[in-house]
Amino acid sequence: MVKVKAFDYEKACKEWKWKIPEFYNMGHDCCDRHADGPDKNKIALYWENEAGDERTYTFNDFRIMSNQFGNLLRELGMKKGDRFIIRLPNIPEFQTTFLGGVKIGAVPIAISAMFTAKEIAYRINDSGTKAIVTTEDGIQSIEEAMTTSPTLKHVIVVGGQDSNYLDYGKLMAQASSELELEKTRSDDMAFFCYTSGTTGSPKGAVHKHSWAMANDPGFKYWQGYQEGDVVAHTGNLNWIFPLGNGFLYAWRWGASVLLYDGRFDAKKWFSLLEKYNVTNLATVPTALRMMLTVPDAEKSYPLKNLRHIISAGEPLNPEVIILWKKRFGQEVHEGIGMTEVMVYLSNIDGMPLKYGSCGRPQPGHICSIVDQNGKVLGPNEPGNLAVHKSDPGLFTQYWNKPDKTAECFVGDWFLSGDTLFIDEDGYYWFQGRSDDLIKASGYRISPFEVESAVIEHPAVLECAAVQSPDEMRGGIVKAFIILSEGNEPTDELAKEIQNFVKKNHAPYMYPREIEFVASLPKTQSGKIKRKELRALEVERKGGT
Repeated sequence: MVKVKAFDYEKACKEWKWKIPEFYNMGHDCCDRHADGPDKNKIALYWENEAGDERTYTFNDFRIMSNQFGNLLRELGMKKGDRFIIRLPNIPEFQTTFLGGVKIGAVPIAISAMFTAKEIAYRINDSGTKAIVTTEDGIQSIEEAMTTSPTLKHVIVVGGQDSNYLDYGKLMAQASSELELEKTRSDDMAFFCYTSGTTGSPKGAVHKHSWAMANDPGFKYWQGYQEGDVVAHTGNLNWIFPLGNGFLYAWRWGASVLLYDGRFDAKKWFSLLEKYNVTNLATVPTALRMMLTVPDAEKSYPLKNLRHIISAGEPLNPEVIILWKKRFGQEVHEGIGMTEVMVYLSNIDGMPLKYGSCGRPQPGHICSIVDQNGKVLGPNEPGNLAVHKSDPGLFTQYWNKPDKTAECFVGDWFLSGDTLFIDEDGYYWFQGRSDDLIKASGYRISPFEVESAVIEHPAVLECAAVQSPDEMRGGIVKAFIILSEGNEPTDELAKEIQNFVKKNHAPYMYPREIEFVASLPKTQSGKIKRKELRALEVERKGGT
């Protein structure tokens, strides 16, 4: 516990009032509102990539560029409610296309640039996507996906010279910078984020235009924003945590953002924090652990401007928080959230920190711990972390999956799938997933998808994927594999299977560890008992 300035949590919760208007457009609110005022020429984005290229953009720059892209989409026949995919790395065109889409009421779906043709095709077909924005290096995968994706009509290529597809640069140059804003309701569909499931295909979580506004408590109390701050997130914008805290929430509040396009490198990130005078850093535990491995970093990079750090995506062990505080002087504020409702529970600046706790519900968010019937449990009783169904930041549905949507709700509660308990002071403590979802290096990975990918290898008969403890990453994907007849377990075969998954699927989901087994624990109905395998890994390695 450390001394902090006083914060009246109970008073803040009591006084919080949601003011969500009937009509509201996220794109206008997060960009044009500032460009129309005194922040017109304020730096909205500092951008740098791995090659050392640098650019800066104002809010007015993004108003013009997003207007052009909105007009570009309309010229292609896109209208309110139409879906389009953004398959881009951390480049300014990501923000441009996202904002331009929501301004006209179209629905952007950000996906990983690492996805293969099979993964892209699934998302196109599930969502009924009509257009996709990509860089040239993604063309081959998209061409393969197109052969089984009849709804896809337009491929827009950023920075490419392929005459077979639409040239982003040329179309933008021809598009008007004046845009008629679509009159969207605050509860209109704004964007999708696909979330991994444990027993089936990914689900498109649909979010409303009010999503950015509904996360005001997080940006104010968790991210600790102050006027003049420079905000950075170490992740890729195609994941919901960076999408919010490193883009939309920040721009709603008029904050300047640093965006880096490149592989994570601890020394590079220390230099970026120094170079751009970053005040607020959002990141994941794996990144913090890697940064702490840099010898004497606190001497080489004093981080004089860095005031506030938040972490989410997976639990952060207290030792990391304590060591970071000792070496660099800042507290690390943990939070917990998910694709369906983002971070609503966190350690709040000004409140006493209990290292290892997820903190308390942010003002405006109603949370509890409930049993399987929705009954609220008392202190120190483990149960399902639940968010009240009235929460304005909660997703509206899994696209075209009403049964899956209904499964998430019991009475007045949305069930997160995380098991926690509340202590006597009202602090929440993470215990584990009530399902089998794997959290590794900030990714939420479906064991079903990993198992499906591994089983495609001809030598594999059966597979079970679980999270295994790892000192650096917090958790890694481990696969227990039964081989088909005629195959012998060897280190060479394990590497072959790993490379096979990396080549044919998003590489972040490949199993870093493989164990060949003769059988897998199963229920009487034949379902794999992943829980037993997870417990075995914890027993072997330690951890939670």
